[in-house]
Amino acid sequence: MPELVSQHKDDVLIVQFTSQKILSDVLIAQIGRELLELADEANGKMVLDFQGVTFMSSAMIGKIVLLNKKCKASNTVVKLCNIAPSIMEVFEITRLNKVFSIFDSVDQALESFKKKGWFG
Repeated sequence: MPELVSQHKDDVLIVQFTSQKILSDVLIAQIGRELLELADEANGKMVLDFQGVTFMSSAMIGKIVLLNKKCKASNTVVKLCNIAPSIMEVFEITRLNKVFSIFDSVDQALESFKKKGWFG
């Protein structure tokens, strides 16, 4: 069973997680593989929607960093949204909140792709 659900909205690939708790090594490996496969379909714009994810191990954060590295190599921008406060804390401690553009909702993340110029 896939651990990720994806859909295109306009020219943006939106990826959602199906598990609330991402803790086991097997699950993390599966999600990591699926993320890297989806990166090839992204066409330059990807949103990771963490809606419903309540716990995530630090190994999963490693997979997200790996995804970002692959996406940067193919000029794909990755944005994150709907991150639970407890997970956001980890992003702040690791300073990954400075690496990723993080939004409160999918709509805000999608809207940010439309902005042009210096602040887009």
